[in-house]
Amino acid sequence: MLKLYNTLSRKKESIKSKPGKKLRLFVCGPTVYDYSHLGHARTYIAFDAFVTFLRSQGYRVDYLQNITDIDDKIIRRAKEKNLPPKSIARMFEKEYLKDMKSLGISSVNKYARATDHIPEIISQIKRLLKKKYAYEVEGDGIYYDISRFKEYGKLSRRTTLQAEDAVSRIDESIKKRNKGDFALWKLAQHRTTVSGAGFSEPSWNSPWGKGRPGWHIEDTAITEKRFGAQYELHGGAKDLIFPHHEAEIAQMEAISGKKPMARHWMHTGFLTVNKGKMSKSLGNFVTVQNFLDAHSPRILRLLVLKAHYRSPIDYSENLLLQIEQELQRIDEFINKIRNPKSEIRNKPEFQISKFKTQFKAALEDDFNTPKAIAVVFDIITKGNILLAKGNLSKTDSKTILNFLKEVDEIFGFIFSKEKKTVIPLNILNLLDEREKYRKEAQWQKADTIRKKLLGQGWQIDDTSQGPKLKRI
Repeated sequence: MLKLYNTLSRKKESIKSKPGKKLRLFVCGPTVYDYSHLGHARTYIAFDAFVTFLRSQGYRVDYLQNITDIDDKIIRRAKEKNLPPKSIARMFEKEYLKDMKSLGISSVNKYARATDHIPEIISQIKRLLKKKYAYEVEGDGIYYDISRFKEYGKLSRRTTLQAEDAVSRIDESIKKRNKGDFALWKLAQHRTTVSGAGFSEPSWNSPWGKGRPGWHIEDTAITEKRFGAQYELHGGAKDLIFPHHEAEIAQMEAISGKKPMARHWMHTGFLTVNKGKMSKSLGNFVTVQNFLDAHSPRILRLLVLKAHYRSPIDYSENLLLQIEQELQRIDEFINKIRNPKSEIRNKPEFQISKFKTQFKAALEDDFNTPKAIAVVFDIITKGNILLAKGNLSKTDSKTILNFLKEVDEIFGFIFSKEKKTVIPLNILNLLDEREKYRKEAQWQKADTIRKKLLGQGWQIDDTSQGPKLKRI
């Protein structure tokens, strides 16, 4: 039976939906003002694997993700680049979807843009005003009155911001009734750029004047249209719990009078870099594209899934090296059972059913990927022992490979899907010559060859396993 930790109740709970039934999942998507980074990858890889597992068990998952394509950050970036905000949003949306494809993320059924749901957003604001959960601030916009929603704070167990919270919109009107009140609709402002030119923010017509939606209202408008007022699963990164997800609950439950809005809340843990918060100002900001320029997507998928989705991940070069070694171990084992050096007996000795049971049980217990991955390495250990003794049968090899293919459908890091780079003979000869000079401590000559290789489009990475060539 599938059990998941629910952020709302602070305990593991069984999923009431059964295989064969529809399971609706909404995960908060990106604000498209910049390139996606490793924090995004951490969340979306985890949910991609989770959804793929559910589908493998027969659940009919409808996975919806929003795209925040109007936002203060987008407007600021547009001013910096002297481009229309829509152009900025579409450009980075395209880059985001390209990154997701590169990472093997293909489980999302629908990406929904905020700006495609303006009528639904206006409808929700009208209903909140009618029920007196919202109020108008003249010259500013429409705000949600958190004092009217008595359960505000039930998801996060608080009502005020903390340092780790994600804050996308600037909702600091001095005319607000309560400090925590948030914008539902922001009236358009005509601002001046640094160069002194006029700049009109994107806006849409509404009963309260031309303006744009607040950050939180887009999600409930999108989910109400596709899922209705209540659905099974809502996910996102931990930093969205407050105020974003708290605001979603306050909006939707006030509108519908039904609760809970989502039966289960899943949140992924933080990703830090060398034990520090990832930040451009600290010089440790790693985009997905930066990472994939130097590493295989398999590495990032294993790095993410080796940690439990609720646990923090600290990204470092040491961790990358460990992940690379583990993938090498997987590759070597698969190569051995595909291409055995000795005659393999026909009598099966490998009991795969035990491992299958353990694997499924791990993922049904709050999607415990570290435990499930440990099962994969147990298979490799047992298989290598039988190989060494010459006791791994052809049937065993086929059984193991078939199961690893099933695992890879979920995890996406078992089998390498990358084309092998063909290295010309003259380049390999230069590499051998450089290694000879390095062994003789003739560093200047070795460096000359390195530069020569670089000039011919080949970069050398000196690793603990020896030099590796990479096409530039």
